[in-house]
Amino acid sequence: MNGFEVYRTMFIAAMTAYIGYLIVLIHVENHKNQILEIRTEAKIARKEVRDKLMRKLRDVDECRNVIRMGPQTFERLCTILRGTNRLRDNNYSCVEEQVAKFLHVLSQNTRNRLLKFYFGRSLGTISSHFHRVLRALLSLEDRFLLQPADGCAIPNEIMLRGGKFYPYFEKCVGAIDGTHIRVKVPAKDATRYRSRKQFPTQNILVACSFDLKFTYVLAGWEGSAHDSTVLQDALTREDKLKIPQGRYYLADAGYALSPSFITPFRAVRYHLKEYSNHPPENEKELFNLRHSSLRNAVERSIGVLKKRFPIIASGNEPTYDVVTVTDIFLACCILHNYLMGVDPDNALIAEVDNELMHGEIESATPLMSRNDRYRQGELVRNNIARNMWHDYVANSR
Repeated sequence: MNGFEVYRTMFIAAMTAYIGYLIVLIHVENHKNQILEIRTEAKIARKEVRDKLMRKLRDVDECRNVIRMGPQTFERLCTILRGTNRLRDNNYSCVEEQVAKFLHVLSQNTRNRLLKFYFGRSLGTISSHFHRVLRALLSLEDRFLLQPADGCAIPNEIMLRGGKFYPYFEKCVGAIDGTHIRVKVPAKDATRYRSRKQFPTQNILVACSFDLKFTYVLAGWEGSAHDSTVLQDALTREDKLKIPQGRYYLADAGYALSPSFITPFRAVRYHLKEYSNHPPENEKELFNLRHSSLRNAVERSIGVLKKRFPIIASGNEPTYDVVTVTDIFLACCILHNYLMGVDPDNALIAEVDNELMHGEIESATPLMSRNDRYRQGELVRNNIARNMWHDYVANSR
């Protein structure tokens, strides 16, 4: 092969490589343009879905009925969830759509198949969005579930009630109670989860402040667990129920009386409706009346929570496993606290108050045991009752 042929072969190879490079470059540019076009179309589609959704939610009453909050409150929640970095727009679904679907499930106890019809998404997409929003909400626990700290102020609900509660309950920081929600468990575990109800439940301990916000939630215990067992776990676990030094919670008679948990007197009228036509006649009855007036904050909180989110109040067997139901309950409490701060829905609270007054919301007061801590708590309770009755009699003359 002479020199000319060598150069010709090299030239042909170089041109072939260059042409190949141009072809690849053209394909890359076309691919980029296709991706850009797809992204542009997805962005437009996502915006159309968001605009359509927000138009639907513009009616305040309808919005509150469907997702349990007003339009501005909903948009603010979406902004908060975006800030967690756990929830973001994807190619075809904006954060607003994902959150709206999640709230629809909680507020209407809707099945995914119905959401598939409403939103035109696959069951897999709907499930994925639900769990993404759930995880984002759970990350807000430290922001919205705040326990009282040492040196916390006396609650306004105690200070500003015309002397009914202050100074007698000045060291009280809130109220505790247990509530049951239905769960789905394997047949082999059903006995452990079955309480006095005819189906498996979880026994959940909650503490709340007097402005109807939850301050502590312990979910996961089987329905057969006694309230005192759940409370003992709450006091000893790593993420425990904290009680500021020298302060206490109000509790019903299902818990043991102690300096940290003040319960009502046994065998004495207690519920508010029992005093509607017959005023208290002695210090124990007066104490129980005012104890009940304060402690019903926790019954009101639970009542509003279950009214807002029927998914945790339904008598039907849930579609989610027991671990997910536990997370859902905690997420509902976080949402409840968020709404109590910006969109409390006074009509809903009034509805719960009316049901409590007429005994339509269940409240149990089983017997309690005696021990050393009980006797210490008894001293605290008797002192409050004595001082309260003395002032009551004096002001009645």
